Amino acid sequence: MKHQTYTITEAKRKLEHFCVYQDRCHKEATTKLKSMNMIPIAIDDIISHLIEHNFLNEERFAKSFARGKFNIKHWGKQRITRELKFREISSYNIKTALQEFSEEDYLSKLDEISLKKLNTIKENDTYKKRKKLTDYLLYRGWESHLVYEKTKELIP
Repeated sequence: MKHQTYTITEAKRKLEHFCVYQDRCHKEATTKLKSMNMIPIAIDDIISHLIEHNFLNEERFAKSFARGKFNIKHWGKQRITRELKFREISSYNIKTALQEFSEEDYLSKLDEISLKKLNTIKENDTYKKRKKLTDYLLYRGWESHLVYEKTKELIP
């Protein structure tokens, strides 16, 4: 089986397109280059080229990732933080990314998804109903103290 080979210039162009299509983190770009069978010295060269020409920007990636996961997937801060750490994003950039939404927006999103989920739970037992809602919100990465307050408020 013959593997595709790339020159450094071809790989740079390919990665530029990869980064323009969607914000990427360094880890994703490095993984992509490794899958293209690039040698470590070439990977370093291409990554620094991408950073220098602003194709790769960890802070921009972290912010758009946090915004997207919050607005579209309705994830809480804990899940967003965990996923960013998994992508090897610095603590500073994670903190910056979590400031992309206000505390007010954050709590109203929790209200919104809690009510929406509660309406879909077909359970008569109060305890089981509360557990289902709690599990759902915790899985989505919402802070436990907020989740417990919300479930007590909605299911007395």
